[in-house]
Amino acid sequence: MLTDTKIRQTKPSDKPIKLTDSNGLYLLVSLNGSKLWRYRYKINGKENTFAIGSYPEISLSQARIERDNARKLVKQGIHPSQQRAIDKLQQTHQNQNTFKIIAEEFLNSKTDCIPSYVNGIERDFKNYAYPIIGNLPIRQITPAHIMACLNLCKEKGIIATGINLRQRMSNVFMLAIRTMRAEHDPTLAFVDYFQRPITQHAEAMSREQLIEFIKKLKEYNGTRVVKIAIWLMLYTAVRTIEIRRAEWQDFRLPENLWKIPAHKMKKRRIHLVPLSQQVIQLLEELHTISGNEKLLFPNSKRKDDMMSVTTINRALEYMGVSFTAHDFRATASTHLNEMGYDERYIEMQLAHAETNQTKASYNHAKYLEPRRQMMQAWADWLDELS
Repeated sequence: MLTDTKIRQTKPSDKPIKLTDSNGLYLLVSLNGSKLWRYRYKINGKENTFAIGSYPEISLSQARIERDNARKLVKQGIHPSQQRAIDKLQQTHQNQNTFKIIAEEFLNSKTDCIPSYVNGIERDFKNYAYPIIGNLPIRQITPAHIMACLNLCKEKGIIATGINLRQRMSNVFMLAIRTMRAEHDPTLAFVDYFQRPITQHAEAMSREQLIEFIKKLKEYNGTRVVKIAIWLMLYTAVRTIEIRRAEWQDFRLPENLWKIPAHKMKKRRIHLVPLSQQVIQLLEELHTISGNEKLLFPNSKRKDDMMSVTTINRALEYMGVSFTAHDFRATASTHLNEMGYDERYIEMQLAHAETNQTKASYNHAKYLEPRRQMMQAWADWLDELS
């Protein structure tokens, strides 16, 4: 059997030299001095040679291990070179199916979502997922990897981001499973990993509270754009996310109408919002500020993204009010009911889902004219309070 000393001492000659070890392993010393490990074997009576690698990159002990592995394949009737080609192909396939690559496929599939929403998902992946699992083949990702990603959110105390991140990572694994690139979703064990915040039900402002709030809103000396956003929410009773996602292309100002596409709505239904004269005036003013942008309320730091989720609530806190933007909807509902308006008009204005499945397939333009009159009266009433 060979020794390292003998291998090192063997010099090239005028013809190739074969240094035999054991069980078919030998070292071929070529004319140019290179030393190449070879394994000779037979399958079906035919002799074959398997190239293991070169010395000293592969040591004598490593060559024997590779020889033993090859022998096991030969006993099964498998050519080691063919198996190596298969292994290399599988490794290449795995490297082409990392979490990041499949996540990018998932992001590119969100064609029905506004760019700012998709950018938010991508930003979370870049901050909390890619640093840990981005370059890992998706089949090799374990629950321990997922926990490490989620712990980045937990350490910062951003619970909502952690909940969303887990769900969006799960969406990536589901895509991989559907396309036969993974067998399981390791995020499922973390559905309840974060303690969800207690849901705060919306609280309606009384008439006196509305008067005080409107006074503070008028006196608010913060950013004019944020102030307009708050006025629009108060006048229209739309959700915060619908204001933040609003795009100029969705408004038909000559018709006093805002048509919110289905993919921007919570219930995935087109929603028509009749606009009062007060709202039209605010939009005309806002157009001089952000009219050249896609969004009515672009992010102050990233113009391709929407206003931050906390911006409006931080402004309300600055004004010293205890109500949140979501309370505006409950306020409108309460007072419009007290004013005697048809509950159907109010529910349609708030884009509430119909529990009756037959009625749920409603025409999104239903009650538009009476709602138009109702929302103008609502805006006038708010103005009268001040």
